[in-house]
Amino acid sequence: MAKQKMLKFTQVERDMPEKRPPNLRKEDFKEIYAEYAEAKAEEQASRCSQCGVPYCQSHCPLHNNIPDWLRLTAEGRLQEAYEVSQATNQFPEICGRICPQDRLCEGNCVIEQSGHGTVTIGSVEKYITDTAWEEGWVKPIKPAHERTESVGIIGAGPGGLAAADVLRRQGVQVTIYDRYDRAGGLLTYGIPGFKLEKDVVMRRNQQLAEGGVEFVLNCKVGEDISFDAIRGKHDAVLIATGVYKTRDLQAPGVGADGIVDAIDFLTASNRKSFGDDVEEFDDGTLNAAGKKVVVIGGGDTAMDCVRTSIRQGAESVKCLYRRDRANMPGSQREVQNAEEEGVEFVWLSAPKGFKGDKVEGVMVSKMRLGAPDASGRQMPEEIEGADYVEDADLVIKALGFSPEDLPKLWDTDGLEVTRWGTIKADFQTGATSLEGVYAAGDIVRGASLVVWAIKDGRDAAEAMLEYLNSSATVAAE
Repeated sequence: MAKQKMLKFTQVERDMPEKRPPNLRKEDFKEIYAEYAEAKAEEQASRCSQCGVPYCQSHCPLHNNIPDWLRLTAEGRLQEAYEVSQATNQFPEICGRICPQDRLCEGNCVIEQSGHGTVTIGSVEKYITDTAWEEGWVKPIKPAHERTESVGIIGAGPGGLAAADVLRRQGVQVTIYDRYDRAGGLLTYGIPGFKLEKDVVMRRNQQLAEGGVEFVLNCKVGEDISFDAIRGKHDAVLIATGVYKTRDLQAPGVGADGIVDAIDFLTASNRKSFGDDVEEFDDGTLNAAGKKVVVIGGGDTAMDCVRTSIRQGAESVKCLYRRDRANMPGSQREVQNAEEEGVEFVWLSAPKGFKGDKVEGVMVSKMRLGAPDASGRQMPEEIEGADYVEDADLVIKALGFSPEDLPKLWDTDGLEVTRWGTIKADFQTGATSLEGVYAAGDIVRGASLVVWAIKDGRDAAEAMLEYLNSSATVAAE
């Protein structure tokens, strides 16, 4: 009977949730995709071929049991679908919204390879857990037994929050330290509301707090509390700070007024959406309203900046990227959304310098793609004599992020880092060079995806549980 519900990809076409028209969605910061209705979610889930080797699952960093929760959704067994989805992922409704499914699960769907259009995995994943919240199936964490051991987590981003969830479910006492006034890290202050509305993040923070996780916010490690003090207070420590230092440009005029970092621009916009007072937004420094905006970069952060600028009422928005569309690192789905909203992409273009003490324009070099580098990507080469000036009175640098120098910031010895400045940690357990100290997420692997941070946080939490158990055994002996 159950089989009859599935394998409908030959009869039912792929159908994404309805997308709000560009002229409406660029007027606000609400999410652009509507929710599936129950019948539509069941219909789209039923397209899954239930293949013997599910590439969707193997290409998901969390190895989510996608075929099973698609089948359960198609059969109308939504609470069971939620439980299967939640078993491998602390935040499926967040991943369903912001994961680049076109590069991960959906991009490796078997029926996509056969020309039938991928199953809309991300949209079904979002629908399952949003329904679970509405129906009250998502409960605060209640450990069967409380433990005396405590863990300190530095960083309230997705890696730290995922680890906290795993540890609290086992009864470990958890304290999270974070520099910001709200938990969530880039989920809260980096990703715009049109991709991830903030109440979705806040309710997860609330769930953790109600489950006994203690949050120490507005707390800068190395200033308000020392790293050594955190180590002394807890039986184990997890470093999950992410990477926040913006990579810079070396070009004439780069210090001009009106040239800003992506993280500052996005944080100011998100703070305004919370109703905060943001002086640099109100005085126009981090506000695109009425300006000719040029965003430099081709990743997902650049896409967030161009689409935010449109919503703030920019006069024009252009994105400069030194390679072509096919070689850009950002999601193609995001590029399409940005183009629909009025963003102009200037491919094969790189900044050479900036005009004016208060920026008036970007000096642009036209590029062509040459021989591949060691990674196999074609290297951009400058075309001599093809320079021109792109008018701009706000330039946003979205060139990626580098790790801060944590051993120096925290004045601590023995915490080993790699030549890239990331923390040197065991790739499976997250164990660092310091006893009882673990690390997870971008601070280990460099700027990456939220789904990888969740996986790393989960893995590190499991390793910390083993460490706490072994320590308890030694103490008992």
